[in-house]
Order: sequence, then structure tokens, then C-alpha cells
Amino acid sequence: MGRLDGKVALITGAGGGIGRTEAALFAREGAVVIVTDISAQAGEKVVDEIRRNGGKAEFMRLDVTVPGEWQKVVDEVMKKYGKVDILVNNAGILISKSAEELTPEEWERVIKINLTGTFYGCKYILPAMKKAGGGSIINTSSIMGIVAFPNEPSYDASKGGVRMLTKAMAADYAKYNIRVNSLHPGNTRTEMNEPWLKDPEKAKELIGPTPMKRVAEPIEIAYGALFLASDESSFMTGAELVIDGGYTAV
Repeated sequence: MGRLDGKVALITGAGGGIGRTEAALFAREGAVVIVTDISAQAGEKVVDEIRRNGGKAEFMRLDVTVPGEWQKVVDEVMKKYGKVDILVNNAGILISKSAEELTPEEWERVIKINLTGTFYGCKYILPAMKKAGGGSIINTSSIMGIVAFPNEPSYDASKGGVRMLTKAMAADYAKYNIRVNSLHPGNTRTEMNEPWLKDPEKAKELIGPTPMKRVAEPIEIAYGALFLASDESSFMTGAELVIDGGYTAV
């Protein structure tokens, strides 16, 4: 018996990084996984890997910043499966520049993908979850949604917004048996962080004061998402699940 048997899960940004690992884990635990990404090549590769390992998955292209694409994907999932039990808003980008260096266009891009894209995901999945009698929404924030990191004002602001959006949605939709929680990964070994991890000095800066003195592996974050997606977290909503090796504790 898998922890997500019979569930339909939609994951954004699932073509790489934490999203890819979440997709594989959810499939191993019995979910039908809707892998969405802006890159069809990356997304299809993830689906192929899941299917080769005996899981159930399909790819749907999605630009999280476009409301019409969200509606199209949700409509297609409902037509094929009749429900959506789990949404993981995982898609995101990072631009490391100070406020003076950051262009208005760069600011808007980070906010649009990380925060507005998360809002659209919640907005367009809610009718499907209400129809199904409930569901679990997992919004990927960051430790930078709790504490600031140098030269990342757009990322910090977007992830702080995701944190508070999650609480607002949790308060509004608990009556529909829809749980909304935020996931707060610490620095993780993903494509986004590779430029830092390849340089010993930058890697040291990335780890910073983390008591465990390392970055997370994607599977360590994915297991947190699995817990929030499963019925094991049935009394959790509006909560912040921090997986950061102790970074925010010091």
C-alpha cells in the first residue's frame, strides 16, 4: 500500500530539481502524477522515468504565469481523472541581485513566477478540489520566506508572499476540507544552486550558519511534501514545514 494510493497529484516545475524528485516519489507511493513544466523536453523525460519504474504519470505543458494555461490543464485533468487531490506549487526562479542592480523587469519576473504563479495554481485548482470534497495544496516557499538572504530581495519577497498567501488560503478553505500548507526548504542540491556548489568558497557561503553543515538533497525535501500530501498530515493547515538543517534555528 502506497501512502498516496488512488490520489491524483499535479506538480508544477516538475521537470527538474525538487519537483522532479517529488514527482518520482509521489508516483512510487501510488499517485497518478501530472508532471507540468514550461519545458516539454524536461517534463517528458520525467514521465518516461516514472513509467519505466512502474509508476503512472503524464506530462502537460504549463506556464504558471498564464491563467488560461492553468484553466486548460485543470480542465484536462478533470476530464481524464475526474479529480485533483494534490497540488504542489513548486515552479520558481531565483535572480541574485541587490535592489539597486535588479531591473524592474527582473523584479516582475520573479514575483510573477514565484508568487503570482502560486496564486493562480491555488485559484484554478480550488473548484476541482471543492467538487472532490477536499484536497491538499502544498506551496513551496523557502527559508527565505522566513529570513532574508543577501542580494535576493525579489526572491525573499516572493517567498514571503507565498508563506502568507498560504495562511490566507488555509483560513478560507478549511471549511471545504482543503488543506493549504507551505514547504520551506533550506539550500538544496538542485540545478538552481549548482553554480554555488561547484565553487568551494560559494558553497561555504551557501551553507552559511547551517548547523548540519551541508545542503539538503532533493529527496529530503520531497519526503516533507509527501507528508503534507498524505492523510498523515490531516490536521495540518496554514502550517510551515521547515526542512533546513537548522538554518533558521540559529
